[in-house]
Amino acid sequence: MLINLTDVLVSEGKTVEMQVESELTEISCRMGTYPIEAKTPLFLTLTNAGINKASIEGRMELDFAMFCDRCLKPVSRKVKLDFTRQVSAPEEHGAEAEDDDQNFMEGYQLNIDGLIRNECFINLPVKVLCRPDCKGICMQCGKDLNEEECGCDTFVPDPRMARIKDIFDADKEV
Repeated sequence: MLINLTDVLVSEGKTVEMQVESELTEISCRMGTYPIEAKTPLFLTLTNAGINKASIEGRMELDFAMFCDRCLKPVSRKVKLDFTRQVSAPEEHGAEAEDDDQNFMEGYQLNIDGLIRNECFINLPVKVLCRPDCKGICMQCGKDLNEEECGCDTFVPDPRMARIKDIFDADKEV
């Protein structure tokens, strides 16, 4: 969805408040694709911040379907977006300059879905756990260690002692 910012950019002291429904159904990034289970409308306040400049303030909540990083169980995570961004008219930052900070602007149009996507990238959790004390899965048999212990040998020898172990193994008869 695009919103025209021409009035806000050129009218000194102008403020516009609005509520916008997003058309996003999922967010895709390097970490994966996360479907959006629920979302609130985006509340926007657009304010003129000088000649050909505007301030964008927004609030929104999204519920994402994710997976636990340790045991891979499905987890729902709520992400609250509360942001303030400064934008300028296209002639202010030049046509040749690629401004990644304004990649949600298309000329004088504000791309709502692009803005929400950028804010989600910033606010997505780095580590998702089903519970704080999640034990994960066994690296040998793949059993969920939150349900019960698997009994696999989890001893990892100290690699600094490998040479000494080789000396003792060389003296053993086969």
